[in-house]
Amino acid sequence: MDFAPTVEQQAARELAAEIFGDLSTHERLSALGTGTDTELWKALCAAGLPAAVEEIGLVGLVLLMEEQGRATAQVPLAATCAYGVLPVAVHGTAEQRERLLPALGDGTAVATGAFGPRVATARRTADGWRLSGTFPAVPWLRAATHVLVPARVAGAGPRCFLVEVQAAGAGSVERKAVETEAVETEAVGTEAVGTEAVEIEAVETTAPWAAGRLTLVGAPAEPLGGVETHADVLGRARTAFAGLQAGVCRGSLDRVVHHTAVRQQFGRPLSTHQGVLMRAADAHMDTEAIRVTAYEAAWRYDQGLPAATHALTTAWWACEAGKRVVHSGQHLHGGIGADVEYPVHRHFLWGRQLDAYLGPAPGLLAELGDGLAEVAG
Repeated sequence: MDFAPTVEQQAARELAAEIFGDLSTHERLSALGTGTDTELWKALCAAGLPAAVEEIGLVGLVLLMEEQGRATAQVPLAATCAYGVLPVAVHGTAEQRERLLPALGDGTAVATGAFGPRVATARRTADGWRLSGTFPAVPWLRAATHVLVPARVAGAGPRCFLVEVQAAGAGSVERKAVETEAVETEAVGTEAVGTEAVEIEAVETTAPWAAGRLTLVGAPAEPLGGVETHADVLGRARTAFAGLQAGVCRGSLDRVVHHTAVRQQFGRPLSTHQGVLMRAADAHMDTEAIRVTAYEAAWRYDQGLPAATHALTTAWWACEAGKRVVHSGQHLHGGIGADVEYPVHRHFLWGRQLDAYLGPAPGLLAELGDGLAEVAG
């Protein structure tokens, strides 16, 4: 295994670090509140970073995610790349790649994924596929134009479908409904005259991810890939969001290093006290564990090697260790760490959100155990 980034991957990372450093500042984030940073998103797309993910692969995306996490930048980069650019590039037809990748790359299309414990129900009709289901909290849904939805097809496991939506922006609710005629369906014969609907309702999450509740009622959808696509997309997304958590933890630790170096207690810097040193060292090792396992999983995906258990491993580290790191970041700031307007609190919110989004950790361990038993058996 060689985790050293290529020239292209390193160049993309450095460019992302420069853009995030210039635009995702504490002052701008404070003024932004919980909204999406459209100016930053335009700058990232103009620089060609979402489009570059097709070339730099999942390892390159993990590197970009680290930089986004360090800055807690409020843009749908992780969602668009993990649920849009990579799935379409890897599993899309030639027509889908030609139609969707340019728009996803230049930011005119924004993707997200309704991945979690729920799946929709898919039915094939004379007019194409229709999906029905409800997803309580989809990240960046209010900024999205396309949602990748896992749906169960009769007689088969979950498949992935793309559903077009209208970005709800700052509004609380967006609904699209049209009357449909009676059509022949694969599953039940004739579907009665009714309504197809896509409903997006604003949901506030721990971190400001412009999330929304997605309700689909007979919504038109197009399939992406085959039955193997769901597991592949899920594993790659887990790896990408673990990389995001590694960056969040690194950003929290950067602030700890600065604070404990300049803050004095009993006449000497906090960083010289053994208890502080040990707590910070543990947080550093946890962060490295998230980062290295994310690199390994991403490298294996890019090399075409089995990586499902590796994606579960890094997701578990991102949940379990990430939670410890962001708590330590607050604690090592003392009383100021409890100030919700202080920068380190933002890392705490993102770390807890990623823990909730990727986890729960015990569930990941159970899934990992099943996967290892299957491989060994």
